[in-house]
Amino acid sequence: MSTASMHQPLPQQAPYSGNENARVLDLMSFDLDYSALEKEFKTLTALAARVTGTQISLINLIDLYTQWTVASHGFPTEQCPRENTVCQYTILEPDHLEVKNLQEDERFKDLSGIKDGPMLRYYFGVPLRTPEGHNIGALCVMDTDEVTLSEEQVELLKALAHEVVQRLVLLKEVRQLRSELTEARAMNKRVAHDVRGPIGGIMGLAQRLIQKEGKSGSEEILKISQMVHKSATSLLALADEILRPTQQATNQSTIQNGITLSAFKEALEQLFQPQASEKAIGFTVHINEKLGDITFTKTKLMQIVVNLVSNALKFTPPLGEVTVHLDLTLSQNNRVLRIVVQDTGIGLSQEQVDAMVLGQAPSTSGTLGEAGYGMGLQLVRQLLKSLHGTMQIKSTPGQGSAFELFIPIGTVSHIG
Repeated sequence: MSTASMHQPLPQQAPYSGNENARVLDLMSFDLDYSALEKEFKTLTALAARVTGTQISLINLIDLYTQWTVASHGFPTEQCPRENTVCQYTILEPDHLEVKNLQEDERFKDLSGIKDGPMLRYYFGVPLRTPEGHNIGALCVMDTDEVTLSEEQVELLKALAHEVVQRLVLLKEVRQLRSELTEARAMNKRVAHDVRGPIGGIMGLAQRLIQKEGKSGSEEILKISQMVHKSATSLLALADEILRPTQQATNQSTIQNGITLSAFKEALEQLFQPQASEKAIGFTVHINEKLGDITFTKTKLMQIVVNLVSNALKFTPPLGEVTVHLDLTLSQNNRVLRIVVQDTGIGLSQEQVDAMVLGQAPSTSGTLGEAGYGMGLQLVRQLLKSLHGTMQIKSTPGQGSAFELFIPIGTVSHIG
């Protein structure tokens, strides 16, 4: 990337609706790993391009700072700053957005993807509207030639957009059901474990009675004692049966709903290396390699870190550094994930830090003019609160900031 392009301001961001906070919270509620959705939606983008006869089709999800292309046809799957997208305007529309010639539209002709890309002209986008009524992204098609879509093609494209949302909702429901199943199995395990102790005590007492009454010759008491011992033995075997499959199923569920430090690192690098490179920023993720194979519950973690890293990249100038540290503290009664997102950006005054702690941070602009929202950190605080986590902020104006998070984690296990 040239020095000139490194310092070129980003285009003006589209206005956003008054319910932006609720919209982004709705998107976050799906708890998506944007790097892992290509397989789920690839066929829908291919079908959208086929239905409309266009060269390109994309499924884009838009958070506070970034447009995440989670599936594509005819174009690389990537992510870019929200300000540099066409779909940021589509999510403001109740039905669709059609642009006949992107090269001539004042809103889009200077976007890097339009100006420096494959001379795209035609665009048609349909908002991805959730059951709660929020547009969390768009299904769009594009072409280097001007295209005219029939009413039937438009309706089919809208049906595909609805299918995208339905699949997202299904993924969310499956995740919630798995979580409930894990909790139910954990309860089973606790009950079986708690029952096992008293049964063992009954067996011990019954055994003592058998030994004592066997010597004294009381046949009736001996018979009753033997029956008690036999029943307790059966209950103990039943408790063991409950414990064995529950442990196996819980471990399997943890693998499906969990993530390791190594996988977390790989996902973050895949998500943010392109954006960091575009702005000529060094991006590094460090983990505790000794604990790299331990699985922990990933619920909401990706959304929290995505917001913090996006924020760090926004406020770090070209040639700066953004670093993420991931570590685990494991003890018998205390299992905590530690996350540090550190940058060499413009930094914050103590007044600004205090405002963030109180949830009163104002909207600000990034180093290249990117639009920013104080609500970004408010959303992180809300997610942290739901996980019973804490956040500490250290910052020096002109030197950078560090956000340190401590989050209690759920089931932990070694893989392999």
